[in-house]
Amino acid sequence: MEFGISTFGEIVPDRVAGKALNAHKRVQELLHYAKLADEIALDVFALGEHHRADYVVSTPEMILAAAASITKNIRFISAVTVLSSSDPVRIFQNFATLDLISNGRAEIMAGRGSFIESFPLFGYDLEDYDELFIEKLDLLLNINQHEIVSWKGTHRAAINNLGVYPRPYQQQLPIWIAVGGTPASVIRAGSLNLPLTIAILGGNPLQFTQLTNLYRTAAKRAGHDESKLQLCINEHTYLADSGEQARDEFWVIYEKIMNKIGKERGWSKMTRGHFDALCEPDGPLMVGSVEEVTEKLIYQYKLFNNTRFLAQIISGDIPHEKMMHSIELFGKEVVPAVKEALPPTP
Repeated sequence: MEFGISTFGEIVPDRVAGKALNAHKRVQELLHYAKLADEIALDVFALGEHHRADYVVSTPEMILAAAASITKNIRFISAVTVLSSSDPVRIFQNFATLDLISNGRAEIMAGRGSFIESFPLFGYDLEDYDELFIEKLDLLLNINQHEIVSWKGTHRAAINNLGVYPRPYQQQLPIWIAVGGTPASVIRAGSLNLPLTIAILGGNPLQFTQLTNLYRTAAKRAGHDESKLQLCINEHTYLADSGEQARDEFWVIYEKIMNKIGKERGWSKMTRGHFDALCEPDGPLMVGSVEEVTEKLIYQYKLFNNTRFLAQIISGDIPHEKMMHSIELFGKEVVPAVKEALPPTP
């Protein structure tokens, strides 16, 4: 199984037209994360696209390209690229360029995104939410498979026998589908034989086995070898020297972010009791000591038989040094322990 870290790049908004000091500091910290992740032999570094004042990453491929220049082996992927409100031609060109810079270490994770700000920003209608994703995924896959493209859709101008350049260093860019829990998206990924990432940000992970089973069933029905499917699980992660310390430190920022988002979406208020329940062995938060997180990852592997795990980190008010320590504990202690406990790869 592959292991990596992902982040959205949360920041305190600068609220200025220029000299965005908080944004500058956060981008530098993201590069430190990537460099450390590479040094401790993690497999993947992922950044998510957002278009809000409280997130610094609007173009993951730009920061990932900078990270590629200071790393050697780690792969880079978006988490996610908001495909519905982006142009597939530019997405491909940007990630193909990242692939050339990184000597073939680029991947794309395409999704609808967890927020809707990009739709009015780029002039798209939310009523076309599903149609936009389906159509643009079709075009992105077409571009990835063919140098010369002929394509026609409804929401974008047609392409008539035109080349899309540059081409990547790899023969094709790995394109993943990311979902939060939509069965139709899971079935689509399986039918197309595409790698799938499931973000488990709430609820009992056991419930998500319905989605992973659906994914494999859809692939099998479409004539694909389900044993070769790639499946990634993404969950919030934070480690400290003790489980109590990890939970106390992470609760402060988790409560703040989740209640802010919850207020926007009409969720009930997050309480410490609810948070502690999410940290339990059968909960979705990978927050605790090395031993606790190791045991939970092994348990979830038995549920999902996943080929990749992305530890989603939220920094917020947590000092940079503690976040770096959490990443080190994950890469140096948790990952080797989990790999030792898992069955050997055939």
